[in-house]
Amino acid sequence: MTADLELVKKHIGEYPDFPKKGILFKDIFTALRSGPVCQAVKRLLVEHVRRTCPDVEVIVGLEARGFLFSLLIAAELGVACVPIRKKGKLPGECVRHEYQLEYGTDTFEIQKGSIATGQKVLIVDDLLATGGTMDAANNLVQQVGGIVVQDVVIMELSTLGGRKKLEAAGFKIHSFLQYDDVE
Repeated sequence: MTADLELVKKHIGEYPDFPKKGILFKDIFTALRSGPVCQAVKRLLVEHVRRTCPDVEVIVGLEARGFLFSLLIAAELGVACVPIRKKGKLPGECVRHEYQLEYGTDTFEIQKGSIATGQKVLIVDDLLATGGTMDAANNLVQQVGGIVVQDVVIMELSTLGGRKKLEAAGFKIHSFLQYDDVE
């Protein structure tokens, strides 16, 4: 796995001052321009989930980059794939969870009945920063009766405290790449 991780890390794009001045944006899409990197990401994710959560029943992907990885893992493992989206993006009856942002609130939704009570769920996204989005997803999955077994991200901006927030709330988090240079 070390060679795969190094390959992914080498291809992560960096964009200074995006989305605002002082931020060094780490871009997974830059890495996914390479077929071998896509294969490496798949191997990393699937092997990690097989090793740490062999009895997972549902892979939840967060809007929007998490969708890429959730289907990849779910298809390989033969388990369900469920999206969590921003308010108003999913058809049918949805369950909502409102959460705090730095300047205001946002709302996540999941389709009612997409996770059965007691199902073991892994949540995946591309990036962990402050932890607000992942925490909201964890709470929404629990709200519909799912059991969150682990949160998985490709990259973590460790200086922003997301891991501490999630662990303090009792959630397990795994990141493949950790960065301290966000500014």
